[in-house]
Amino acid sequence: MAGGGKVQAPRGTFDVLPDDGRRRARLRSLCEELFAQAGYGFIDTPIFEATELFARGVGETTDIVQKEMFTFEDQGGRSLTLRPEGTAGVCRAYLEHGMHKQPQPVKLWYWGPFFRHEAPQAGRYRQFNQVGIEAIGSDDPSLDAEVILLLYGLLESVGTKGVRLRLGSLGTPETRRAYSDELREYLRAREDQLSDEVRGRLDANPLRAFDSDHPGTQAVVKDAPKLLERLTQDDAAHFAEVRALLDDAGREYEVDAALVRGIDYYTRTVFEFTSDALGAQSGVGGGGRYDGLIEMLGGPQTPGVGFAAGIERILLVSEIEGEAPATDVYVVRDGGGATSASKVLAALREAGFNAQMEQAGRSVKGQFKQADRLGARAVVVVAQDRLSVRDMGSGDQRDVPDFAEALKVLEEVLA
Repeated sequence: MAGGGKVQAPRGTFDVLPDDGRRRARLRSLCEELFAQAGYGFIDTPIFEATELFARGVGETTDIVQKEMFTFEDQGGRSLTLRPEGTAGVCRAYLEHGMHKQPQPVKLWYWGPFFRHEAPQAGRYRQFNQVGIEAIGSDDPSLDAEVILLLYGLLESVGTKGVRLRLGSLGTPETRRAYSDELREYLRAREDQLSDEVRGRLDANPLRAFDSDHPGTQAVVKDAPKLLERLTQDDAAHFAEVRALLDDAGREYEVDAALVRGIDYYTRTVFEFTSDALGAQSGVGGGGRYDGLIEMLGGPQTPGVGFAAGIERILLVSEIEGEAPATDVYVVRDGGGATSASKVLAALREAGFNAQMEQAGRSVKGQFKQADRLGARAVVVVAQDRLSVRDMGSGDQRDVPDFAEALKVLEEVLA
């Protein structure tokens, strides 16, 4: 469609500009270094998947599936969805590529864009980015602790402010179902105090009441029976071991019996990191164990645990800085042709220098000003009949007979 005003990005999306891009690049580099130390390999799954993957894996009663997914039909009539979270896709790839045949646990990490139709707010967008890890193939409590400690370490390394860790356990699906029946009965006896949304979900998923910000619902659930008090002996022992490992590592946490997370595949350990700097929507990242997810997707019973953290939210509350690339050498064109200057520029870069060239039609004086703006420590002047090198610190400029000699002078200047 032609005409009209300025074209703008869709609501709930954003552009990453160079300053922010450098911070993101630094954060990704830290993630790669930290996760590689713990044996996690990078995985990248498709941005869109079959809708069934999320309906089965995330849960049909969740807000994500009921309200927030971007779903469409392709030309063949297949229902596809822009991925709203990362774990289901990673587990699908684990199954599809036979990773269950590898030595377990398989440790993976990812970074990329995700999509949810939410009300845009600070650090929360309809297209957003997450970093996450998944450790699949073992139910050892040390993996739960490792995943938590890795996110703890990442947030600490970037100077995240006001971070708190909330920790809970959901037990096994059987325990959770029995508890859901008990909780449903408790909530029905107080149904007139609940929000319409919670009342509408009592049959399908009463645990969602704990996520409600409705004052009446909050008052009701405050005195509700606690799932932590209904754990089996094995689940309680597992949770105690996770806590002991966090205690041994000297990490503080708050046991939160009301922590249920918003996705149905969680079992046993669940956790969330929050930051007071984010206000009401304080979540920075979180996760937990999902021992039944791969079975939901058609595979064998396979335990797993992981986390996901919002990149935009980390950047909002962290002190991480990205460094602008330094310019070592600027090529000034003084009557010399663009071809000659381009050859010098290419040779400089091949020699390992960060180099730029005049490309905006400035005068020679203007080009030296631009070199100074860029922080260039040296300038190579390409004229029609000569080549020269200027030390931008001292102002000394020397003619050189050829590029080989220019390189020698530059090495002295930049030493």
